[in-house]
Amino acid sequence: MGGTRVGDLSRRLRDRWRVHDAAVRDLWPAVAFTGLAFVPALSVMSAQLGDLPRRPADALAIVLVLAQTLPLAVRTRWPAACLAIIGASFAVHEAAGYPHEFGTVTIYLALYSVGAHQERFRRLIAVVASAAYVVLCVAVHLLGSPNALSEFLVFYLVLVACWVLGVFVRRRRLDEAEQRRRSALAAAAAERARIARELHDVVTHHVTGIVVQADATQFLATSPDRVVTALSTIGHAGRRALAELRYLLEVLEATGESAVPVAGTVRDLVLQTRNGGQPVDLVGDGDRLALPAGVGLAMYRVVQEGLTNAVKYAEGRPTTVRVDYRDDRVEVEVTNAAAAVSVGARSDLSGGRGLAGLRDRVGALGGELTAGEQPDGGFRLHASIPVGGAE
Repeated sequence: MGGTRVGDLSRRLRDRWRVHDAAVRDLWPAVAFTGLAFVPALSVMSAQLGDLPRRPADALAIVLVLAQTLPLAVRTRWPAACLAIIGASFAVHEAAGYPHEFGTVTIYLALYSVGAHQERFRRLIAVVASAAYVVLCVAVHLLGSPNALSEFLVFYLVLVACWVLGVFVRRRRLDEAEQRRRSALAAAAAERARIARELHDVVTHHVTGIVVQADATQFLATSPDRVVTALSTIGHAGRRALAELRYLLEVLEATGESAVPVAGTVRDLVLQTRNGGQPVDLVGDGDRLALPAGVGLAMYRVVQEGLTNAVKYAEGRPTTVRVDYRDDRVEVEVTNAAAAVSVGARSDLSGGRGLAGLRDRVGALGGELTAGEQPDGGFRLHASIPVGGAE
């Protein structure tokens, strides 16, 4: 628990810090190190190389200290330039034997900054910096440094460690950016799939009914009453489709969510399909439970898809819808008698997305969907959805 709180606090502070422009973020370290560089008590924490005899500070020493702290103001925007200025000032400061100053530790931060923020010529900068360090070691040795080769090597390894730390942070930052990019692409793909599924569920059911009714109307010329009924059904289906599409678009524009609340009930679907001429019976409706939105919508879509397929592939054949509410799940089943025509006879009405989309929807809630032809030639669509399924 404590680690989680510390991590959350760290992320909040980091996010607040990143809000500021790079120039503002870099200005504070430059000001802080400049001020601390002139605190005598902190001189024991300085970066030291060569152990040459120390000379009194003068105006040049002050300039060299400032040249090692002020460039931090551009350490993320121009890290190579920052390292060049600080490195050269550090070399002159140590070779001249000026007193220890806390400001010399900025060489570590400059190396870290190059490792973390430099975009181009990274290897070249590493080679040049290493060569410059060798020249500095040779210079302080010729000036009388008592340090052994091993001491110069240890100091070099410390500098390399600062660079490597920056490289590690850079790599982690790039990996996080790539992960965010991939997550965004995956989320966009999932959203497109959800939108396509919703559009299929909303449109196919109503359009199928409209097409079937329109095809049947041409054979009802001798029965005006039935023509009026058919046209009324077509108009009702069209208005329902427009209403659901309009709501879907409004939700997408307002919130980006693709879930659409159920426009009616299972009983409404059955009555609508029955009015369109398809013989449908609703069995086992029972007392409806207060279902989560996702579960209720999934149940509605299963029945909608089953009735749509019945109208497309078994027009005029008896169809049964069963809904059974249990303690922890809801069972939905749509069955129809053997089709009067083959499935391929009305393939122009099918987009091939319905069952695949339903499996994704039901599976996301922890449920199961089965669909297939029965021994008697009929078709059965069955879904079992946990009431406590994930939204």
